[in-house]
Amino acid sequence: MRSLLVVLLSSFVILHSSLAAEPPPVTVKNIRRVFHNGEHNAFTDLVRFKGQLYLCFRSCPDGHMVNNTASVIILRSADEGASWQPVHRFSVTDRDTRDPHFLVFKDRLFVYTGTWWSGPGKIESKDYDMNKMLGFAVFSDDGSKWSEPTMLEGTFGLYIWRAASHDGKAFLCGRRKPGYDIGPKGEGSRIQSLMLESDDGLVWKKRAYFNETNGDETAFLFERDGSVLAIGRNGSGKEAFLLRSKLPYTDWNRQQFDRAVGGPLVAKWGEHILVGGRHTTKEKGAKTSLCWLDGETLREFAELPSGGDNSYPGFVELSPTKGLISWYSSHEKDEAGKTITAIYMAELNR
Repeated sequence: MRSLLVVLLSSFVILHSSLAAEPPPVTVKNIRRVFHNGEHNAFTDLVRFKGQLYLCFRSCPDGHMVNNTASVIILRSADEGASWQPVHRFSVTDRDTRDPHFLVFKDRLFVYTGTWWSGPGKIESKDYDMNKMLGFAVFSDDGSKWSEPTMLEGTFGLYIWRAASHDGKAFLCGRRKPGYDIGPKGEGSRIQSLMLESDDGLVWKKRAYFNETNGDETAFLFERDGSVLAIGRNGSGKEAFLLRSKLPYTDWNRQQFDRAVGGPLVAKWGEHILVGGRHTTKEKGAKTSLCWLDGETLREFAELPSGGDNSYPGFVELSPTKGLISWYSSHEKDEAGKTITAIYMAELNR
């Protein structure tokens, strides 16, 4: 009888764990535009730092492409995202500041940006040179006083992207041409993706390659045991990658999803993993999509109001059942009927 009871209890625990692992349904509420200044506003990220929320994005009066008029805007909220106030704006001389991302590391808030060299005037797309890219950062100990833009040692010729930290070290996605090859502009299937490592968030070195072909924007998520899961955009424009590795991050397992993910986000929300980014279909065009990572499958739970130039979401957990998502999109027009590219936000509830 006791053996039967043990078997029944064990079966109940397994069944309960299986049910608990099922990704929960999510409702999207309070969708609103949070920033528009008449410029092209894009590439968002969100973070919590010392009890307040921070939002960053690129803003440029000359549009999406490479321009030295671009800058990064940082907003702060003291009321869990209900209202936002500007706290800092920075640019880099003769460079386009793009793809800003946060990292809280060693009690300091960093904002990283990959910058294209643009020179003193407008640069034509045929002259974009990935080998002249350089990472920069600004940082703050209190969220109010910020450093000047600081060049990141070890990032020349690398297009840096999202960062993460684990066990006293910071890690950053960087991509480059193989051997810093001199050739036609663009990225494409030959681009390599590297994991960069830093002890202070400012000086970087190569830890490992994780995509030696089709490298592109990649977001890292570290587990407590040091293993890392990553969502990588596919440089050839095809289906995105699910990447996994364990210390010392020299061997990577790479699998493909059934969809492309542009501007990928990966974040832990409770016991589940949220993935966001641009999903394009023939029927709807480009949309900012949110999914649960269920094993090795992406299960979409929301399609955010978006269209045209859009995606690059940021996420912050407000509670085990409530989160905040940011993204940019060009699906709306102003009073004159001109398309605008603005920053949007919504609450996620489960």
